Amino acid sequence: MVRVAEENATERKPSYEQARDELTDVVKRLEAGGLTLEESLALWERGEKLAAVCEEWLEGARARLAAAMQGPEDGEAPAPF
Repeated sequence: MVRVAEENATERKPSYEQARDELTDVVKRLEAGGLTLEESLALWERGEKLAAVCEEWLEGARARLAAAMQGPEDGEAPAPF
């Protein structure tokens, strides 16, 4: 059980920017070639995980924007700036 907690602590979700930048690096390395099949597969898998993290961040941002655009939920007029 302690091991699972340690693994979770070391695999914290990166920020959108961190995941995007690392994903860019992964793609560049794959496109450059010269890797073994095993290295390529490992990079591909990492890229898939990073892409999922980016998508999760973007979905959260979309949800927050949609909620903000709907305005107050209790029917009050928006507060003036």
